[in-house]
Amino acid sequence: MANPMHALLQAWRRRWWQPDPAALEAFAGLTPMTVVTGGSEGIGLELARRFAAAGHDVMLVARRAEPLRQAAHGLRAESKATVVVVPADVTAPDAIATIEAALAAHGAYADVLVNSAGMGLSGPFHAHPPDDVVRLIDLNVRALSLLTRHFLPGMRQRGRGGILNVASLGGYAPGPNQAAYYASKAYVLSLTEAVAAETAGEGVRVCALAPGPVNTAFHARMGAEKAFYRLLVPPASAQSVARAGYRGFVLGLRVTVPGLFNPLLALAMRIMPHRIVIPIIGWLLRPREDERRNV
Repeated sequence: MANPMHALLQAWRRRWWQPDPAALEAFAGLTPMTVVTGGSEGIGLELARRFAAAGHDVMLVARRAEPLRQAAHGLRAESKATVVVVPADVTAPDAIATIEAALAAHGAYADVLVNSAGMGLSGPFHAHPPDDVVRLIDLNVRALSLLTRHFLPGMRQRGRGGILNVASLGGYAPGPNQAAYYASKAYVLSLTEAVAAETAGEGVRVCALAPGPVNTAFHARMGAEKAFYRLLVPPASAQSVARAGYRGFVLGLRVTVPGLFNPLLALAMRIMPHRIVIPIIGWLLRPREDERRNV
């Protein structure tokens, strides 16, 4: 994007922003960093790769240390960005404090937050162990909300940066046989669009990325690899989804639905009567054999 256009967009985004010199002083001398949860693989890693290639320093947050290390090694080889790894479970009570400590240790602040960590559950809702349902809500809803709530005020003070939440095309309708997952992504879409409206004109971008099926290990881990939608709906690559998501974030789009047909599907799921669309989705999502049911 040309500099004049970038400056024009930034001026429009900041049209209601009122700088507070005292608040801005707290960030003087610190380096802006993009924090990516779920950044060790899949869409999260590909989004981190996009931000790093654009010159952002990146912090990868995920539970497993070795995949994080490998992901960071690859990003450092591909770009000149500083890449920091934080092995942490974002649902843990001390997760935000751990991330803040890592930022402070590198003289940085969270300029952009990418909430990509998530899990799914496949099969009838009544068959899921209660602890699995709690884990899904904690990760997909609670952790995302708390991270957004924690880092958003600083972004508003600085009049820059933003939040990119990874939602799903499934957030546009109820999803029998993935009921909790679809419901959690509906929450992500709703929260993102509402907060984007609340912060409009303050220089902060609040965006959601809502892909359809993506060719990652996510579906197999949740026990849905043999469901009909995996056979009938062509998956996108994590790279193409991340490319669309990053472009949408740069432009400040509140929701990006990647692909040629997915935006039409999103519209159809919103306007079609639930009596028609829900049975179709339930059939597409029905597992065809007993597999692992969460990721």
